[in-house]
Amino acid sequence: MTTTTRRATRARARPASRVNERGPAGARDAGPGAAGARVRRRSPRPHDDAPDTRLAFERIAKLPEGEERDRLCRDVTAAWLPMAERLARGYRGRGESAEDLSQVAALGLVKAVRGFDPGRGHAFESYAVPTIVGEIRRHFRDHLWGVHVPRRTQELRNRVRSARHQLAGRVDDRPPDEAALAEASGLSRQEVRQGLAALDSFRPLSLDAELNQTGDGPTLGDTCGVADPGFDRVLSRAAVRPTLRRLPERDQRVLYLRYFHEMTQAGIAERLGVSQMQVSRLLSRIERDLRERLAEVGVTG
Repeated sequence: MTTTTRRATRARARPASRVNERGPAGARDAGPGAAGARVRRRSPRPHDDAPDTRLAFERIAKLPEGEERDRLCRDVTAAWLPMAERLARGYRGRGESAEDLSQVAALGLVKAVRGFDPGRGHAFESYAVPTIVGEIRRHFRDHLWGVHVPRRTQELRNRVRSARHQLAGRVDDRPPDEAALAEASGLSRQEVRQGLAALDSFRPLSLDAELNQTGDGPTLGDTCGVADPGFDRVLSRAAVRPTLRRLPERDQRVLYLRYFHEMTQAGIAERLGVSQMQVSRLLSRIERDLRERLAEVGVTG
């Protein structure tokens, strides 16, 4: 008997039950584990940190508010926490600590778990990712800007910033101008200028920041001006002039000699042909009247 004949004889003698146990091709050793593997192959996960919590969400949707529902929500949140931390890592290096970013992402995940409706037929990832990312961006917008900037300006800043990164690897190695940024971002030149101005508003410099790197140079605060007392004098003179014009001619002359020519009371007395005591009393009365009249129009000092 040849080898081919013996194989054919064994195949004919094999019990039907053993053939049926194998089932169709590719389904050998079928069991619970294999069935689960087939489900995973039909519905691949986009990331390794995306667990299968479909049944848990279905139970949560059916349960009323209470301890059991809260426990299931905590379990599902813990299962999806690695995904939230992965999303938070994408925003590092933007002025916020990694720990705070993880906490904000976890808060977004909790909101996503509480608000997800499995009855809509969508995967949890499609709902959770925008919820978590939105919470992180909201945190940056509301808490990290040193200067209050409208949301539209923040959006322009982000688009201009992305365009700058996109054009940073050009061959000529020159910084992109407004025209290039406008073309890359799809914005107008005016919007590009507004976005560029907002780039410096995220983290304003301290007044103690040095203008050079020597360690002993001037600071930004040294370049700030101070109030010039001359401005106050100009304002006071402009406010006093109408009141002075209403004084008698003799009072105007006394004030002019005393405060513009800086003459002494004795010199004024000699000029007017009166005693120094009379000049002293005259100046006191004029100054008192001036203060009362200026107080009526709201001028002090």
